[in-house]
Amino acid sequence: MQNDLMVQLETWRCRRSDSVLDATRKGAGGMNNDLVVVAITTSSGCRGYSTALGARSSLITQTYLHDNFAPLFLGRSVHDREALWYDYQKLYRYWAFFPIYLPGPIDVAMWDIAAKMAGLPLYQYLGGYRTSLPTYPSSLFLNSADDYVALCHEYTKKGFSAFKAHPPGPWRKDREVHQALRDAFPTLTLMSDPVADYHLDEAIRVGRHLEKLDYHWFEEPFRDFEIDKYARLCSVLDIPVAGTESVHTLTEMAQAVIARSVDILRADVSWRGGVTGLLKAAHLAEAHGMRCEIHTTTMGPMDIANLHVSCAIKNCEYFELLVPEELFQFPMKDPYPIDHEGMIHVPQKPGLGIEFDWEGIEASCLEYKVTKF
Repeated sequence: MQNDLMVQLETWRCRRSDSVLDATRKGAGGMNNDLVVVAITTSSGCRGYSTALGARSSLITQTYLHDNFAPLFLGRSVHDREALWYDYQKLYRYWAFFPIYLPGPIDVAMWDIAAKMAGLPLYQYLGGYRTSLPTYPSSLFLNSADDYVALCHEYTKKGFSAFKAHPPGPWRKDREVHQALRDAFPTLTLMSDPVADYHLDEAIRVGRHLEKLDYHWFEEPFRDFEIDKYARLCSVLDIPVAGTESVHTLTEMAQAVIARSVDILRADVSWRGGVTGLLKAAHLAEAHGMRCEIHTTTMGPMDIANLHVSCAIKNCEYFELLVPEELFQFPMKDPYPIDHEGMIHVPQKPGLGIEFDWEGIEASCLEYKVTKF
């Protein structure tokens, strides 16, 4: 099986409920919450699975995977993950200009196959470090400070000891959310991720307020490519600043490190080129004495891939759980493996170690497509 070739790509373009998406964050033209289920089959019959985002158009995602990516990997060994990772970079440079979330699903499915062939859960195949880590519920954009407090209450009752707010903006309202959460939860570990486009002075004011409130980190107050603004912010704040989750390349992450524009790197298997790319990001952070806090993918199977990587590295402190988690679990059949103390435990079956909800996939499928070698 050393040269087991990938011979088939299957995709199911599925409709997910978009009722959870905040209309104020959809942007012009609207946005849905669809996804594409991915299956790769090898010449020996082994199958690997993953999912890809279909935000705004799952048809575009599906078409790119079959028309641009399948010709690159079909007929190749499932063990050529590193070579293919670089081939995707070349494809992007030479006019393909694909969305950030397309290489990751192919890479994750390849790792799923390789770990299954080895008879190991993925985290052990990567080189296990632990089997669990603490989880923080991560909110959607809510309407009022009271809504954030109520949501946080719901999850602290379930045993969680950390919580991250995505405050809705503008910056003054964000400070009200931060204050309300700290007033309600004096000892809870709290983080803020406004996914904002603050002016520098606004970010400094918000950051200093977060320092007074003893927040754990301050995430994405600017767009990730605004390296100079980030560097100036980091130079005046003590609270760790997290960023880089939406940059396209590892080199851009390295430039952020060199510029001292972030204190914590952010990456995930969906937006960073799969397990291969996420490991590179985590090791980049580790080499500079930094944490790489792994970003939710909003899809159960890819979040579990995140979990496997988290359990194969040391420099990730938490698992991010976008809540309500039932809305993002699909197409994973079982709930996230989280205990009553808020600890998530990595699956112990070979590969990703999870079951897919094929009844749900078939029921929500808009289009099935197959490409063979």
